[in-house]
Amino acid sequence: MPDKFRLTLAQLNPTLGDLSGNRAKARDAWEAGRAAGADLVALPEMFITGYQTQDLIQKPAFHAAAIEEVRALARDCAEGPALAIGAPWLEGAELFNGYLILQGGEVRTAVLKHHLPNYAVFDEVRLYTPGPMGGPYAVGNTRIGSPICEDAWFEDVAETHQETGAEFLLVPNGSPYHREKHDERLNHMVARSVETGLPLIYLNMVGGQDDQVFDGGSFVLNPGGQLACRLPVFDETVTHVDLTRTEAGWRAEPGPIAAQPDTWEQDYRAMVEALRDYLGKSGFSKVLLGLSGGVDSALVAVIAADAIGPENVRCVMLPSEYTSEHSLEDAKAVAGNLGSPYDFVPIAKGRDAITETLAPLFEGRAPDVTEENLQSRLRGLLLMALSNKFGEMLLTTGNKSEVAVGYATIYGDMAGGYNPIKDLYKTRVFETCRWRNANHRSWMKGPEGLVIPERVISKPPSAELAADQKDSDSLPEYEVLDGILEVLIEQDGSIDDCVAAGFDRADAVRVEHLLYLSEYKRFQSAPGVRLTPKAFWLDRRYPVVNRWRDGRR
Repeated sequence: MPDKFRLTLAQLNPTLGDLSGNRAKARDAWEAGRAAGADLVALPEMFITGYQTQDLIQKPAFHAAAIEEVRALARDCAEGPALAIGAPWLEGAELFNGYLILQGGEVRTAVLKHHLPNYAVFDEVRLYTPGPMGGPYAVGNTRIGSPICEDAWFEDVAETHQETGAEFLLVPNGSPYHREKHDERLNHMVARSVETGLPLIYLNMVGGQDDQVFDGGSFVLNPGGQLACRLPVFDETVTHVDLTRTEAGWRAEPGPIAAQPDTWEQDYRAMVEALRDYLGKSGFSKVLLGLSGGVDSALVAVIAADAIGPENVRCVMLPSEYTSEHSLEDAKAVAGNLGSPYDFVPIAKGRDAITETLAPLFEGRAPDVTEENLQSRLRGLLLMALSNKFGEMLLTTGNKSEVAVGYATIYGDMAGGYNPIKDLYKTRVFETCRWRNANHRSWMKGPEGLVIPERVISKPPSAELAADQKDSDSLPEYEVLDGILEVLIEQDGSIDDCVAAGFDRADAVRVEHLLYLSEYKRFQSAPGVRLTPKAFWLDRRYPVVNRWRDGRR
């Protein structure tokens, strides 16, 4: 029996739907493994298609093409190490989420996912048939069990592999990021390692797909849950792991243990990587945004600069008579600090023309929020015109607090293709700006140092759509607002829970009303990166028309 086994882990970034491109990436990883003398090269869950496919996987032409790409990959990789890759698989008319083992020019084994997640962003119950709980597969004389992603969050699949002869566990994943997710994964995998007494290799993908970003952070555990190796978060990497057979079974040899960044850094990296991939995989190389002189647009500009380079980020100031001198100075300072193009496009003439056009219809009615929203919608029109003319994706800049209670104008400042801070509450926006001013990393393409002036962070937030306007005129202070939203959204709590947490009942009732009232806006809003388990979109699906209010009970 051999006493060494070399496993090549390919923590890579697929592009959803780019079947030939993903196949080429898999082939390159296999070549690297072959050059290193690997016995098995492993790729993550559903790598050939990209993840998550949503309903695209149910299209027969798509899943048939994906399976054919895998068969072609098997022929390409006939001479050398075995290759394990996530892919759809058909048995009869039933479609499975599979992990396919390619050996000798063919698909030798198909491991089929048993536990199909049907919560949060996952809808696999409606997409796939649950597979049976099978046993391990052989690579040479070594038997390997591969619980696929969710299968390793339960005891039964891993134990079945162990009881039927698996000598170690290789767990392929498409596990998207949310704050502190790594600790959840590690705790579950330690439990499986302890229960089975086997080494466990956890392999995750990296890269952004729509609102989700996959953060990698793959790791290797020895029996008992001892960490032997950990790969970097968010980085593509191909790493070789050596296992040695001992009297007590296989043991992973110690390897590099990448540092685990703190929550602030991981959130920021998630926003950067998600935007970079959303643009790159959509075919965009440049963006633009309305830079107001406020904190939200400043942070979006910096995230964009870090993602694609400041020279590719057009910052546009669109002032009215309500725009303060501070805002004019601050917007220009942010663009200057980044080294980004800066355009100055006053909206007064356009607003006057629209006001004159509407005057006969509005005669006899006092000015109200309608006139305020005209300014926002005119800015949206101008920014979309620039986007169309120059082929630059327009970024929206509303934080989670504003998105929650509807303090953004539909068809105005909500216009655009992507929102990098959609899942970041206002209070976290402030702290994230301070974190970025104090920190710079090699993966950031923007400059280091104090890129966001302190005054941008510290001045009272205002939409500047009317004289002397402040957000706090019509909303609770953001510390209070975010605290109430934390209870209502993140905890699915009630008005009574808000009161128990120390918030005023009237404030909680009003915030809850605004939250439900704004559902129609979120239904039409741009996607944005998921940072929490309760991001607006697939995590939290509420009806648009809804008269129920907890505060009316």
